[in-house]
Amino acid sequence: MQLTDEQKQTVARWISEGARLAEVQERLAAEYGIRLTYMEARFLVDDLSLVPHEKEQPKKPEEETLTEAEPEEEAAAPGGVSVSLDQIVRPGAMVSGKVTFTDGVTAEWYLDQMGRFGLVPPTEGYRPSKEDLAQFQVALERELSRKGL
Repeated sequence: MQLTDEQKQTVARWISEGARLAEVQERLAAEYGIRLTYMEARFLVDDLSLVPHEKEQPKKPEEETLTEAEPEEEAAAPGGVSVSLDQIVRPGAMVSGKVTFTDGVTAEWYLDQMGRFGLVPPTEGYRPSKEDLAQFQVALERELSRKGL
């Protein structure tokens, strides 16, 4: 995807104003109709020699383990996508929870009684990268298997 010089300058301005990669993705889609995956956005800012202001995720101690007694269980796939199961299931769903993607965006997910999957992003039009979706699928399968579902 090629951006015009004006669009590149706009992206540079957004980054200098503190925009994160997810915000750059959303604004490119909203203002120019350009949809980029997270990885494409990462390559774009790298090509422009820009450094986005990403929120740092608090790191958990390695020795911390999750048990069934904890209120919210999380499974992290390699690469940082984390999945949690709701203790109180979303109405109309068999199982539901939250997922945090590598760009820091947290969305809700659910499986209904017919086995259909649903993802409820925090902002309209948000789409996680294909890599994040693959990691999410692995983490979700692992977590559901651990719960016997």
